[in-house]
Amino acid sequence: MNTKPSTAPATSGPLAGVKILDLTSVIMGPFATQILAQLGAEVIKVETPQGDNMRHVGPMNNPGMGHIFLHANAGKKSIVLDLKHPEGLAAVLKLLDDCDVFISNVRPQALKRLGLDPVTLLACFPRLIHVSCCGFDQDGPDAARPAYDDLIQGATGVPWLMQQYGMPEPAYAPTTLSDRVTGLHTVYAVTAALYARSQSGVGQSVVVPMFEAMAQFILGDHMAGLSFEPPLGPPGYARLLTPHRKPYATQDGMLCVLIYNDKHWQQFFKAIGESEGLASDPRFATHSARARHIDEIYAEVARILLTRTTAQWQTLLDAVDVPNMPMNSPADLLHNAQLRATGFVQDTTHPSEGPLHVLAHPTTWSATPPARQFSPAPRLGEHTRELLAQAGYDPDHIDALIAQGACYSEA
Repeated sequence: MNTKPSTAPATSGPLAGVKILDLTSVIMGPFATQILAQLGAEVIKVETPQGDNMRHVGPMNNPGMGHIFLHANAGKKSIVLDLKHPEGLAAVLKLLDDCDVFISNVRPQALKRLGLDPVTLLACFPRLIHVSCCGFDQDGPDAARPAYDDLIQGATGVPWLMQQYGMPEPAYAPTTLSDRVTGLHTVYAVTAALYARSQSGVGQSVVVPMFEAMAQFILGDHMAGLSFEPPLGPPGYARLLTPHRKPYATQDGMLCVLIYNDKHWQQFFKAIGESEGLASDPRFATHSARARHIDEIYAEVARILLTRTTAQWQTLLDAVDVPNMPMNSPADLLHNAQLRATGFVQDTTHPSEGPLHVLAHPTTWSATPPARQFSPAPRLGEHTRELLAQAGYDPDHIDALIAQGACYSEA
């Protein structure tokens, strides 16, 4: 029974010395554990013999090294264990003896069948932080339901909102929104639980549910009139739902502009020569008035933006401090001057995949800065032998486990 602090080797970053056993796959969990790795934690990624599903989603240079996998798993070590094999499961417990955090997005019911549920593990490892990323809070009727990003987007109203916004039919947001929102909840849950342990000396279990995390995200903006009883109106934040809330067409392109507060509007009208015209229109006079007439307000701005080129508008709006940004594509971001200057977008060479564009951690720290470069996303089972040896297995025992199918090593 482990009662010692982790003996993980020192690295750089605020989580240096923290060791995490990572049983997550696809996007939500790996996104969270990559952030934790970027912050300095040692992350051991436990994979099935088939590997994380995202290994197999192209484009890719080599089988098992898909683009999303590469971008969600840098900085980790890969060990392949068959948890249905008694020796594979025993190896997980051996690895946990030196870990601070156990994190999974396996359904809690399946974890319990494996004996990896929080009650069982905390009885053996009282300092462990047991984090379960799952679809639903386990106290509700949907506790055992499967959950994926599309399902949670639908269940929390994203397609409904997209149709209210003006889409011809309900649609999902074209990004793994639920996975990544929940992943960020997971990061702060882990770090807060580690802080609590530093005060109490004991671990605990934490459940991070996708449905509740996304419901908070959506309802925070769109509960609107339903906040009150009786309701003061329908759901939906009108400024976010108006079909005119989009990049504006100019004479020769597109520009993102947000004329938001009273000062912005005064400066905007002055700059375009409307100090005595639109500036006196009561619809534009106050924040509340603009909110009531948001469709008309944005439509008027759209009409005005068509009268100049993108470059002319950027020069004019920058001069009067009205917020604006170009409409970028993913390709534009890879060459963006800000992202290049800060080192957020970097160029590297993966040992098996060749030249890659990679992303650094977006935060900066004065005293415990995360490393700006990380070990590349691992090949399947790349570190199996190394990690089992660290856990106390001798080479012959490791060979026997591989022969039995309890684990796999690429070499």
